[in-house]
Amino acid sequence: MKKLSALVLLATSLLIGAQTVRAEEPAQIMLLGTFHFTNPGLDTVKTSVLDVTSADSQQYLQAFSQKLAQDFAPTDVLLECAVGFQGKLNEQYQQYLKGEFTLPVNEIYQLGFRVAKAAGGSAVRCFDEREIQWNAGPLFEQMPTKAPAIQAAFDTLIADVTAQSNDMHRTLSLADLLRAMNSEQQYRLNKSIYLLSNEVGAGDGFAGADAAASWWHRNFRMYANIQLAASPGKRVLVIAGQGHIAVIKDFLASDTQRKAVSVDSFF
Repeated sequence: MKKLSALVLLATSLLIGAQTVRAEEPAQIMLLGTFHFTNPGLDTVKTSVLDVTSADSQQYLQAFSQKLAQDFAPTDVLLECAVGFQGKLNEQYQQYLKGEFTLPVNEIYQLGFRVAKAAGGSAVRCFDEREIQWNAGPLFEQMPTKAPAIQAAFDTLIADVTAQSNDMHRTLSLADLLRAMNSEQQYRLNKSIYLLSNEVGAGDGFAGADAAASWWHRNFRMYANIQLAASPGKRVLVIAGQGHIAVIKDFLASDTQRKAVSVDSFF
């Protein structure tokens, strides 16, 4: 009996130890960059967006959400909404879980709510930070006179990116569009817009660098909200505009306390 008791005690200790190890495993974070399904036209790049309410798009959104829920199994789904909206978001989500809420045409609902429900009712959380915005006013005031060559290059780049984006929305399926938007090529292209004008005002007010810094500042705050949610043992899906994810992806790559999980194989 003493030997049996000792074996039971040892097995219990090993089980508790294993559970402790699992609980201390770094959070896994999957980043998903999207376009705004209902585009308010506030971005520098103006795009006529693909209609996500079409039968084909709705079928894909349902299948894509199920795959993310089953294969990644997020414990938390973080959405690009203001933290102050969390109370209302919780109300809407509880209504949706009960079948009493029709999903608006917005990615936080069409993707976020669907994935969270399919994952067994995972938590949904707002993580956006809107106190800090992209402060490009001084840059746009100075660039035409102080840096006309950069202004011309900037205008050309915006025109090219806009044309490319409109062409992608016009010709690609939703699956192919999301896959393209989450490519390294598109992330680099997005960040290049800020870096092109970064030198404007160098040594004389730094209008370009300050504008770029304000965008990174906002995204640093957003990533701080992600870090707060992504405690050890969590599996966190982050859904946000592709411009945010382009920057946040670099933060996650350097975060030694958390592990990045690629979304590439899920499209």
